[in-house]
Amino acid sequence: MPKPLTDQEKRKQISVRGLAGVENVSDLKTNFNRHLHFTLVKDRNVATKRDYYFALANTVRDHLVGRWIRTQQHYYEKDPKLGLDMEELQDIEEDAGLGNGGLGRLAACFLDSMASLGLAAYGYGIRYEFGIFNQKIVNGWQVEEADDWLRYGNPWEKARPEYMRPVHFYGRVEHTPEGVKWVDTQVVLALPYDTPVPGYRNNVVNTMRLWSAKAPCDFNLKDFNVGGYIQAVLDRNLAENISRVLYPNDNFFEGKELRLKQEYFVVAATLQDIVRRFKSSKFGSTEVVRVDLSTLPDKVAIQLNDTHPALAIPELMRILLDTEHQTWEKAWDIVTRTCAYTNHTVLPEALERWPIDLFQNLLPRHLEIIFEINRRHLERIANLYPGDHDRLRRMSLVEEGDQKKINMAHLCIVGSHAVNGVARIHSDIIKATLFKDFYEVDPHKFQNKTNGITPRRWLVMCNPGLAEVIAERIGEDYIRDLGQLKNLLEFVDDDSLIRDIAKVKQENKLKFSAYLEEHYKVKINPNSMFDVQVKRIHEYKRQLLNCLHIITLYNRIKKEPNKNWTPRTIMIGGKAAPGYHTAKLIIRLITAVGDIVNHDEVVGDRLKVIFLENYKVTLAEKIIPASDLSEQISTAGTEASGTGNMKFMLNGALTIGTMDGANVEMAEEAGEENLFIFGMRVDDVDAMDKSGYDAMEYYNRIPELKLAMDQIAGGYFSPDQHDLFKDIVNMLLHHDRFKVFADYEAYIKCQDKVSALYKNPKEWTKMVIHNIAGCGKFSSDRTISQYAREIWGMEPSLERIPAPDDPRQ
Repeated sequence: MPKPLTDQEKRKQISVRGLAGVENVSDLKTNFNRHLHFTLVKDRNVATKRDYYFALANTVRDHLVGRWIRTQQHYYEKDPKLGLDMEELQDIEEDAGLGNGGLGRLAACFLDSMASLGLAAYGYGIRYEFGIFNQKIVNGWQVEEADDWLRYGNPWEKARPEYMRPVHFYGRVEHTPEGVKWVDTQVVLALPYDTPVPGYRNNVVNTMRLWSAKAPCDFNLKDFNVGGYIQAVLDRNLAENISRVLYPNDNFFEGKELRLKQEYFVVAATLQDIVRRFKSSKFGSTEVVRVDLSTLPDKVAIQLNDTHPALAIPELMRILLDTEHQTWEKAWDIVTRTCAYTNHTVLPEALERWPIDLFQNLLPRHLEIIFEINRRHLERIANLYPGDHDRLRRMSLVEEGDQKKINMAHLCIVGSHAVNGVARIHSDIIKATLFKDFYEVDPHKFQNKTNGITPRRWLVMCNPGLAEVIAERIGEDYIRDLGQLKNLLEFVDDDSLIRDIAKVKQENKLKFSAYLEEHYKVKINPNSMFDVQVKRIHEYKRQLLNCLHIITLYNRIKKEPNKNWTPRTIMIGGKAAPGYHTAKLIIRLITAVGDIVNHDEVVGDRLKVIFLENYKVTLAEKIIPASDLSEQISTAGTEASGTGNMKFMLNGALTIGTMDGANVEMAEEAGEENLFIFGMRVDDVDAMDKSGYDAMEYYNRIPELKLAMDQIAGGYFSPDQHDLFKDIVNMLLHHDRFKVFADYEAYIKCQDKVSALYKNPKEWTKMVIHNIAGCGKFSSDRTISQYAREIWGMEPSLERIPAPDDPRQ
């Protein structure tokens, strides 16, 4: 009799079958060995772990390819509308960090949902050679290292040189009787690489197409003497630098020429690709022929994911006017019906404003088109509001000042048929403040699409134990319809469910504790509360408020060491933009506080502070299932939505947070009594902005706050350099835009409630069940279904595409 499989071994086999799309594990082993021998030319005596990874990846890829081809054939035959999501998109196997913060990760969730819903959708972005930097912590400071993620190749992508497209820069504009011509340009080639995006159990495999910059063969090869030739070949790097590296700023605009080149590069290549596919589908061939593009909006939807692809608007106008010779009115109608804009931030420093001088040099034809869009736009506004010159100034696409600039958000609004925020409160804020003038003119354009996350990656894959416990109670269908999680409420008082969920959490904590010990050389108490804040380091996210709580807790334990304290392991992780001095200093403060707290024998394992180095998706998949408490503590009105908050909620962590972003809707769905909500609301923050925020009043009135600040300022946490944190102290006391002290007292009291509840495991876990049951709304499937129906004019399909004839596929 063979030895029966353990539960863990069964889960592994199920996971392997699901991963590869095969029913027979022996087939998978056969194909794995075939790739190891014939693709990688290795045997087990000399193969490395990387060889094994590539053999497995190629095996899985084999099973995707048949479905991928069948999906594209299905789209071609049915000719459905194309929904597009243009931005650096995803985070795959080897952590291809091709996006910043939540925006890139959100796009990856959207791709998963579009494939799982059977939508004919492409994700477009740039194939950065170097993605978001790798973060090292050296002597407490962040140090950046290049992320050479392609060093060993990428088994998932397929280069498509046959679809390479030219992208033009610089040059000048000629107005001739035959039309407008953009001449004497420099050309860079855009080489596409395709990655399959499989849907969930429906045989659909969509495409993510990323563009890589290549110099043309004749790039600067004008001189035939040896020196000129050598330099010309070396100068090819100037063209290929466009896709070399991702700008690592999150919620901060950096107006560099290379960044504008990147934004135009992805837009120009993508629009050529869209037009090519539109024309070939119309005529049943791959030839690009002359065809009226007036029906483009019936077949194509372009979603501008923030303002980074805003140049799609003038670029599509340029194609329609200069190449297709449409009238302005006809071209503008096509553009506005095709494009829609999603706003992802209200922070003024994050909004893109490009200098006109830079535009004039790099994209002279597009500047002309933007000026004409603006002229017609302002003419309309002047007719609607005669004599209101201030309104014209506020609504102009061109901002006056020492240096004239193009406001890209205004361009997006004017050139789109729909504008949406990413959580209800955020959508209300942009209508009431940021885009108030535009909302008054075109209220019908403005919508809300609350963000979501894919339950496939953020539950089934990263937390299979919890996924299984849920499935045992309500079945597996919730994975495609997350709203079914509400059925868990029937079991909220069921002792067996309470016990099972607590058991899975403890297993995840033990596993993560072992991981920390192995990789970070840190030993923590797995029975302590895992209190976690992981996200980009930014003043508005208020890691400093968390830090002040740590210091306050430390001081309390030191003062009353014999009290029955709830033990906590507080983990903070995230990257600071390399040029963001305050954010890097915040990291240094966290590491400095950790050094003091973690080595204090009086405190012991009742409080530990860990900065999680190099936070990325693969680390998130480990820490989120192990977390007890999720910190979502931004100043009300600053976090557009957040998606980390949803991931923690789905994985059984409780939220301590402000009424900001999607926290508001999370509290509605789970019941506000099942979250730890504290602090100012948006109206309170607005009122304080009007009356004035006086940090010193809080500092002088609250003894624990004063003590913490005096310790930071006096060098208690930096004994070798007493004034190390003077810039943080000065900012918090005198020019803190995000009002940390105003929420300190409420935050500390709320944390006390957290500590008290954690001592009652049963009640804590019942609250967890309420939260998991309330997660249904926060599936990206729901978000994408709303985009499809309410913006793109297409219907999601839960039909399976027939599997390929080859039974192995």
